[in-house]
Amino acid sequence: MEDERLEFASAFAPASREDWRRLVDEVLKGAPFEKLIGRTYDGLRIEPVYRRVKNVAPIQGRAPAAPWQIMQRIDHPDAAAANAQALADLENGATGLALVFAGGSGSHALGLEPTADAVARILQDVHLDAGISIELQVGPQSRMAPIHVAEYVKAKGLNPVVCDIRFGLDPLAACATWGHSPYAWEEIVPAVTEGIKGLAALGFKGPFASADGRVVHDAGGSEAQELAFVLACGVAYLRAIEGAGIPLEQARGMVYARLAADADQFLTMAKFRALRLLWARIEQASGLSPKPLFIAADTAWRMLTQRDPYVNMLRATMATFAAGLAGANAITVLPHTLALGLPDPFARRVARNTQLLLLEESNLARVSDPAAGSGGIEALTSELCEAAWALFQETEKAGGAFAALQNGLIQDKVTATRAAREANIAKRRDVLTGVSEFPNLQEGETKVLDAKPVVLPSVGEQTYTFKALTPIRLAESFEALRDESDTALKVLGARPRVFLAKLGTPADFTARTTFAKSFFEAGGIEAVDGVGVADPAELAAAFKSSGAELACLCSSDKVYAENAGAAARALEEAGAKHVYLAGRPSESETAFRTAGNGSFIHVACDALASLKAAYGWIQQSVDPALMASDPS
Repeated sequence: MEDERLEFASAFAPASREDWRRLVDEVLKGAPFEKLIGRTYDGLRIEPVYRRVKNVAPIQGRAPAAPWQIMQRIDHPDAAAANAQALADLENGATGLALVFAGGSGSHALGLEPTADAVARILQDVHLDAGISIELQVGPQSRMAPIHVAEYVKAKGLNPVVCDIRFGLDPLAACATWGHSPYAWEEIVPAVTEGIKGLAALGFKGPFASADGRVVHDAGGSEAQELAFVLACGVAYLRAIEGAGIPLEQARGMVYARLAADADQFLTMAKFRALRLLWARIEQASGLSPKPLFIAADTAWRMLTQRDPYVNMLRATMATFAAGLAGANAITVLPHTLALGLPDPFARRVARNTQLLLLEESNLARVSDPAAGSGGIEALTSELCEAAWALFQETEKAGGAFAALQNGLIQDKVTATRAAREANIAKRRDVLTGVSEFPNLQEGETKVLDAKPVVLPSVGEQTYTFKALTPIRLAESFEALRDESDTALKVLGARPRVFLAKLGTPADFTARTTFAKSFFEAGGIEAVDGVGVADPAELAAAFKSSGAELACLCSSDKVYAENAGAAARALEEAGAKHVYLAGRPSESETAFRTAGNGSFIHVACDALASLKAAYGWIQQSVDPALMASDPS
């Protein structure tokens, strides 16, 4: 019995892809199969189902069953407070610290003071020779921070060989983020390589130079664009280090990569897997036998929301899950309140424990590359490799990363992708839970720490200027409307309101009432429920008593055909600044529009544009001077 296998599917007839297609075609009822195929922002196909890929070896990443490094972001502007945070994090499960200095690519208006005294205070009582990993994130004004860290190690009499420090030298990311540089690439290279050689001479093993893809991801770019940027920067640093007289075999260990991990699990996994394959290809082309690249991950800045920030915990969990399974060597989880300001101890604890739970309780690190053989992820990995390699070659033909930034090649592609993203967010095709869908106008205030940012010196005269890859958050456009609503609440004592005019029975209006409520409240316009009526006079009376400025008809197409025109006319006569109809234009459109100024809201409309227009109607009845006053 022990050797007997239970074939659970043996009672069913064998199934083929053709059988499945026949069933799908029956459901589609003549609609094209392409309707089921999705597309990434790189244009890659996402099929509804994939076959398993056989005889695929796992992609080499972390050592087998080895956990990733649990990095905790340290970015408090006060050095003593930053030190307290660092010690608390290390005592409670973090295995490394990401020291984010002010002005760095991922600082987001926060960050550590980059002076020697501040560095010494931040690292006080941190045992750098006890297996703790340190990662530095620096910018133009904090470029001396790596030297200060090295000097601190020397002053403490520690052996640099046993200190695990990634120094994060990345002038290309700084140029891309800031949009300028005081020096040409030919002048930057000697400064970077001399710094690397100096650190290596002291005994530090590195890596020293970081190829940071977050720059592209934060600016709204695609997965292939992010990968191509990492490849271009990594190759630029390899060439520079080799050109300084360091053998290529040694030089490759001085470069590492950093990627953003977001809540799209499969694309994130495919992206991390693809980078390992792409870097191995570069090493082979350089005459090297491939070795696993060190890849650090940050959960994505652009996916964070200020509204309903607790959803950010779920986003970070998915991102960490994906990056961990895909072989990331180190992961930094951005606290869920970072978009609001400096995170408090609770937010930091949640960020840390997200990783601890996935590692210690879910044991995610126990299996190496569990996605190997998964048809969908293998296909995405392969297609991302092809798309990213083509973009990388285009960058190389332009003269490398710095030249491509100068001529706008990289920025133009990222800008186009960001525009496509923003269009889909505006139409709510890309859903932002808690913001563009399922908003909560009654959410409470989220606490963050009150800290004065570090005042940085001027970066000086900039000889080379180009388009900047400015970080964005995808929720910003909807959140701006919510901010406007909050201002109205403080100044006027009430939010903008829309009256949901329910026509007919609950069976007629419930679905569209639910849709309209979420639609308007995504823009901070409070939905006031009416009672289902049929008489236009009753509807007008209910609207008047609601105190709303706008009205939205909610019912079935059948009821609209009979009553939409009369209902819209009654609402306008009752004082509605604008009347909406929840649903697509149909045979009732002519009657509805004839009755007055009407607009249709539905799942395919531009929600953001409609909400902005709604504020235009509302503001006609508000004193501009009053709204311009200080809401505090």
